[in-house]
Amino acid sequence: MTLDDLEQIIATRAAASPDDSWTAKLLAKGPEKVAEKFGEEAIEAIIEAVKDDRARLVSETADVLFHLLVMLKSRDVALSEVMAELARRQGQSGIAEKAGR
Repeated sequence: MTLDDLEQIIATRAAASPDDSWTAKLLAKGPEKVAEKFGEEAIEAIIEAVKDDRARLVSETADVLFHLLVMLKSRDVALSEVMAELARRQGQSGIAEKAGR
């Protein structure tokens, strides 16, 4: 599965009834709640990284990627926009990119 595939799955689930889809239910709560859930998942991944629990880190990272794409969906930002920004930055050092912000 690619992130593009996951983005499509999220779009399909977003169109479902909140009674039938957890993704639709989360999106119905609004972008702020979606962002909060993404933050919770990111913290859980950080905890597993610090604990050096590889299996749990893999699981929590999957949750982070899923909720990141749900958060983008909540603000109508396409994954392709994020990928275009990454491509724009390619070939530029991280230090130079950060200084340009």
